[in-house]
Amino acid sequence: MADDHATQALSCYGSRFIETSNIDKLAAEGMVFNRAFVTNSICAPSRAVILSGKHSHLNGVRDNHSRFDSCQVSFPRILQEGGYQTALVGKWHLKSQPGGFDYWNILPGQGDYYNPKFINNGSDTTYHGYVTDIITDLGLQWISSLKSKDPFLLMVHHKAPHRNWMPDVKHLDVFDGITFPQPASFHDDYSGREHLHQQKLTIARHMDVVYDLKIPCDTCPVAEVNQWARSEYRKQIMAMDTIQQTAWNRGYQQEINHYDTSGFTGDQLVNWKYQRYLQDYLRCILSIDENVGRILKYLDQQGLADHTVVVYTSDQGFFLGEHGLFDKRYMYEESLRTPLVIKYPGRIKPGLIRNELVQNLDIAPTILEMAGMNMPDEMQGRSMYPLFRAPAQANWRDAVYYQFYESGWGVPQHYGIRTQSHKLIHFLSGPGNWELYDLDRDPHEMVNLYDDPANDELIQELKQELEELRIVYMVPERPGI
Repeated sequence: MADDHATQALSCYGSRFIETSNIDKLAAEGMVFNRAFVTNSICAPSRAVILSGKHSHLNGVRDNHSRFDSCQVSFPRILQEGGYQTALVGKWHLKSQPGGFDYWNILPGQGDYYNPKFINNGSDTTYHGYVTDIITDLGLQWISSLKSKDPFLLMVHHKAPHRNWMPDVKHLDVFDGITFPQPASFHDDYSGREHLHQQKLTIARHMDVVYDLKIPCDTCPVAEVNQWARSEYRKQIMAMDTIQQTAWNRGYQQEINHYDTSGFTGDQLVNWKYQRYLQDYLRCILSIDENVGRILKYLDQQGLADHTVVVYTSDQGFFLGEHGLFDKRYMYEESLRTPLVIKYPGRIKPGLIRNELVQNLDIAPTILEMAGMNMPDEMQGRSMYPLFRAPAQANWRDAVYYQFYESGWGVPQHYGIRTQSHKLIHFLSGPGNWELYDLDRDPHEMVNLYDDPANDELIQELKQELEELRIVYMVPERPGI
């Protein structure tokens, strides 16, 4: 699992930006879910949903400030109790000590890109190198250490490409000279969606020149939400050794010179920020893809590939300039949608593409069924196992439920429903509380149809379905509680 990997940055999802050849190989040998979504688009809640198979209000992690009770039922714990050897390496981000794992070696908090600290089964440890490589190293070392033939579960949870997108120094010149196309909604004026004027996630006003774009600039303005960012960046650079710092400084000198001599202002500055943002974000993806390839190669070499299930996903999607934004949180498509690729030799027809509505809520039940174990009644997802065969599933769900509980960054709490063709969102504060989108006619979600009387009947139908989902998922009557 990557952190903040947008489907727009995967070539097996049709990316215009990058070739992800190893993840593409996984997709070609397995299946791609085109309509995979999260229940709550932010890091800790998504991870808690995946582990528990329950929505945020039931697993106890509504936002990034909550602590996950790792004694609760989770699919790793069930597998462990059923005879599986279990391990987790990389990002945990749930404030508690992992439970249900024989071995765990996790990043504290968000972790660092270079020479990161880890907590190795409770003991503080520091490793030298680049975090994406290190996490893969730890995972492969654990598999290599297994002495019995008992089945295993390994969760490889990467930090990348989380903000502030610090690439491996070997990739710092990749994408130099390339101009990335801007998304259709890049210059969105937020007409009909007034609350978007309050958010603090714009590339134009809230992406920091130093922290995010790696340009030394003592006189550049700092947005209020980024007051912490530049001291954090200095700390990250100081964590590098001399060789790493030298390569880093040399790698960014061209970008620094370009910025210093350009005199960018207005739209020119915004367009430059977008290009710099994508360069580093995609460079981080290159390391992810390389390390997926390392794992696939290891499984081949060890004779494990033919009887090992491999799942690739992200904890949520990410804005790559859509609506002029970066980050996630919103129920808009780029944030709500997440990559999901599964290879299951002998059970999944290679190259299969599914368009059913699935969620990260379904991952735990699916893995349990693949392992031949029963799903506990308290889990709320559905096993995707029936989708592993080609025929369409007539009785599959026709809508998914989403709820965002966190406050901050100017994004209001909100909840909503997404069907195959429409999306209805209810914001709990600020102007313009309801939004309706026709996703077939308006895939970029630029036209809020809620106030058009022609849609009154559709709105009532969607509200009724939304309330039915809230009852099914046992959502509290007060949505923000």
